[in-house]
Amino acid sequence: MNFQGTENYIATEELQMAVNAAKTLERPLLIKGEPGTGKTMLAEEVAAALDMPLIQWHIKSTTRAQQGLYEYDAVSRLRDSQLGNEKVHEINNYIKKGKLWEAFAAKEQVVLLIDEIDKADIEFPNDLLLELDKMEFFVYETGEVIKAVNRPVIIITSNNEKELPDAFLRRCFFHYINFPDKETMKEIIAVHYPDIKASLLKEAMDIFFQVRDVPGLKKKPSTSELIDWLKLLLADDIPEEILKGRDPSRAIPPLYGALLKNEQDVHMLEKLAFMLRRDS
Repeated sequence: MNFQGTENYIATEELQMAVNAAKTLERPLLIKGEPGTGKTMLAEEVAAALDMPLIQWHIKSTTRAQQGLYEYDAVSRLRDSQLGNEKVHEINNYIKKGKLWEAFAAKEQVVLLIDEIDKADIEFPNDLLLELDKMEFFVYETGEVIKAVNRPVIIITSNNEKELPDAFLRRCFFHYINFPDKETMKEIIAVHYPDIKASLLKEAMDIFFQVRDVPGLKKKPSTSELIDWLKLLLADDIPEEILKGRDPSRAIPPLYGALLKNEQDVHMLEKLAFMLRRDS
């Protein structure tokens, strides 16, 4: 079964091809793109479309690769030994299975999401090379080899906070999610707000893309932020005339806090508005 997007996720033809190519090659799919372009949601929708369970491993700056395999709690075992607890004789009682172990041991094929891999230490991807390549790992405490029953569909996301090692990249199929053009954006919005008035949508999108085009923004508003902004516009029942008749030299967009996420960008738009007023 090939991935063709879902009713909840508009996937471009290139993205569909990338998902299906990675699935055919049995390689992890490495997805990059601006924050808020639907990288994490892609894994959820691929799992739904292919009717597979989804296992999610969200990476933090403190996450170690070993945690994805398993963790052995030697301290608890020592304490139980001192207390005379009978379960101390079974070492498996002190082994906590990680997300890779869950995915490998699953009786049916699953989608495994390794989310924001670039948040971890630079050595994190290298520490998973063998496991992702061979689809197996060794448990030293029990002497067993955990081998994937069914090779999972692996989707790895990155926000480009760190460069990933070449050896890791070589094992992945790569796709960059470009920011949607206006026509694709309309399709995405239609999924969330199918009844939105065309005139309101046009004015809101014009303002949104104007803000994105402002040079020097520290963080350009993303797709998810446009969705949030539209939700606020609809909830507050803001007339489209306010957007249509907005004077760019006098104010930044209404409810701008959904679009702009730091004071530098707010000050930049205010400065541009002041310059427009001065020039006029």
